[in-house]
Amino acid sequence: MSKSLLQDQQPSSINSKKKQVKNINAFVLIFCVIIISTILTYIVPAGEYDRVDKDGRTLVVPDSFHFTDSSPVGFFNIFTSIHTGMVQGAGIIFFVLMVGGAFGILKATGALDALILTITKKLGNRELLLIPVLMLFFAAGGTLMGMAEETIIYIAIITPLAIALGFDAIVGFAIVSLGANIGFMSAIMNPFNIGIAQSIAELPTFSGIGLRLILLATFYIAGVLFVYRYAKKVKANPELRYLGNFETNKKVVSTDTKLETRHKWVLAVFLLNFVVLIIGVLKFGWYITEIAGLFLLFGILIGFIGKLNPSKMADSFMDGAKEVIGGALIIGFAQAILVVVQDGKLMDSVLYYASSLLSHLTPALNAVGMFFVQLFLNFLVPSGSGQAALTMPIMAPLSDLVGVTRQTAVLAFQLGDGITNSIFPTAGVLVAGLAIAGIPFTKWFKWVLPFILIEIIISIIFLLIAQAIQYGPF
Repeated sequence: MSKSLLQDQQPSSINSKKKQVKNINAFVLIFCVIIISTILTYIVPAGEYDRVDKDGRTLVVPDSFHFTDSSPVGFFNIFTSIHTGMVQGAGIIFFVLMVGGAFGILKATGALDALILTITKKLGNRELLLIPVLMLFFAAGGTLMGMAEETIIYIAIITPLAIALGFDAIVGFAIVSLGANIGFMSAIMNPFNIGIAQSIAELPTFSGIGLRLILLATFYIAGVLFVYRYAKKVKANPELRYLGNFETNKKVVSTDTKLETRHKWVLAVFLLNFVVLIIGVLKFGWYITEIAGLFLLFGILIGFIGKLNPSKMADSFMDGAKEVIGGALIIGFAQAILVVVQDGKLMDSVLYYASSLLSHLTPALNAVGMFFVQLFLNFLVPSGSGQAALTMPIMAPLSDLVGVTRQTAVLAFQLGDGITNSIFPTAGVLVAGLAIAGIPFTKWFKWVLPFILIEIIISIIFLLIAQAIQYGPF
């Protein structure tokens, strides 16, 4: 075995220049979308639905849409929207920074490097088996507890592991991101999308689980095959590897690193952190504030166990936060798009026109039409719970009128909401994770687009089946 498990695979200067031309900076891309959204506030008529508070959620009132005075966003507001977006996205921005800081402490103990080396030694030539195993883990997290923001810390762990095993940053990121998203949109018992959507549609909580289990299995197999095929390709052709933030590293893991007793204690406590996290989320309804505090607490405990003094812990925390600052800031930029859309009163108008269009489709295509409406609206409302609260009060009664069961309408929602979380730049977790892995958004878009198309085809098939069997109970 060589001194480093990661060979220094530097592309030629010519290839590097070509890549730089093709890849658009995510900040530039999102700023362009902000400008386009601003222009649309001068074109699309402004409108609003009435809203009511129910069970702690703000829901739109069906058939209450009315046009309002135009509310175009001014030139200077393009720039102020970014600050407003930062403020509105502060919760997840600081969550990313705190989790990154806690990971910095873990990294400073040396336990992670030792774990990566140990895994690579034990796997031998069976490293490809790691793909289905890890993707199953993340799919389970997504489908049972709505794992989303939590994936950020795993991206920082799995990406260097994938590189050390001879794959690349895209494989590492895809294992985590696609795995969790496959589970999230299949939503066996995901409280953040299916739970809220079924509640609004007045369906029994988590009903219709049988079809969703088959859906999860189908998406999982498709996802594993897609990532596995690419992993084999880069494993056989190292020159094709994309190393992301690790491209300039001379080594990721030294063979001199040993998994010592203190490393094992550090990793045990780190694992305990996730056990407590799962209990907190499922039993006590924890969200990012509690999870961020939990990571900080366990980061400090890990620092002491790893024999770091307080000053070293603080410095390591800052180093970890620095590594994710780009991803944290881009969340605020993405949130600015929503600020412009809301200030221009476009959101409800788009929903009104889209739902009106559905009434003109044939019954066989209504479910598919609902799916594409949700698919598009996810660009404007990337939050699963937020999109459920916005759209389901309209889609549920609409489904009764057009001959689609409410359960099928919920299925169209969860699929439309979930698929594009892997491709839309307004999905804060996606762009933050890409920044941590060092993968340009345009490069990821090009790589994942074929799989998105596969997911869309699978979704249409399942929606047609749901429509044919009158997927219920109603």
